Amino acid sequence: MSGHSKWKQIKHKKGAADIKKGAMFSKYSRLIEIAARKGGGNPDMNPSLKQIIDKARSDCNMPNANIERAIKKGIGELKDGAVMEEAMYEGFGPEGVALYIHAVTDNKNRTINAIKTILERHGGHMGSGGAIGWMFKQVGYMTLKITNNNADEIELAAIDAGATDVKRDVDSVEIYTEPSQLMKVKNALASVGFKPENAELTFVPTNVVKISDAENAKKILNLVDALEENEDVTNVYGNFDIDSELMEKL
Repeated sequence: MSGHSKWKQIKHKKGAADIKKGAMFSKYSRLIEIAARKGGGNPDMNPSLKQIIDKARSDCNMPNANIERAIKKGIGELKDGAVMEEAMYEGFGPEGVALYIHAVTDNKNRTINAIKTILERHGGHMGSGGAIGWMFKQVGYMTLKITNNNADEIELAAIDAGATDVKRDVDSVEIYTEPSQLMKVKNALASVGFKPENAELTFVPTNVVKISDAENAKKILNLVDALEENEDVTNVYGNFDIDSELMEKL
């Protein structure tokens, strides 16, 4: 799996200290609104909505009032502000790495111009339509921390629950699922005593660009951070692979 997923794990472990809570509330409100609009406002009947709510509570302790407000906007019970839309943008960074950028915005022209500017400031550029999307596939993804040498137990439980792939890292186990099976696998693991640290739908690269130089790695990660600091950008997926030990030093 790409070093990008390792980078995500490290950021998850460090928490959201570097991101203002208000900005995180805004991003998750948009994602909840979109999920509710697509599949309804009942999390028990809308797995995508439940997954996003769980992540919002885990990442930034998002209050129920904010969650309910976003749901009401999504299902049309609350008319407040502009209508949000999802968009995927494609770009290239240093060393030719591909970046697949997910945004939720009320103004696509503003968003694409902002993304273009960020890419160019960090040695990258926009990709033409369709240049990058084929390099990624959507999957369910979660991690479980290894405790008391229980990695084998976690892996077996994940396979029994329906995981499509399981990978062991230094101190955690990465679990991959079909997108539609994410919550099913998560709940099955929880029922036998394994509570994932995170669970989300993500895009993973079919091939990766290996980055072994620390300076290039910093440039790439600085670019991704700059993109994710934009208020419209909710996720950035990359096809770069950075060794775990190098990641920890950056």
